[in-house]
Amino acid sequence: MPIVTVKMLEGRTDEQKKALVEKVTAAVVETVNAPPEAVTIVIEEMAKNHYANAGVRASDK
Repeated sequence: MPIVTVKMLEGRTDEQKKALVEKVTAAVVETVNAPPEAVTIVIEEMAKNHYANAGVRASDK
C-alpha cells in the first residue's frame, strides 16, 4: 500500500490538487505496479510564513 506525502505551500486551487493526486497516483501505479485503490496521497499545505529558503520566508518574497 504506497502512501505518498506531498508537502507544498498553500495557495493551490482545488483543481490543481485534484490533478496532482490523479497524476501522482498514475505514476505510482505505473512505477510499482500497485492497484490505484491501494495508493494513498496526503497533501500537507504549509503557510507561507512557515517556510523559508536561504533565510527568507516565502511570505516575504
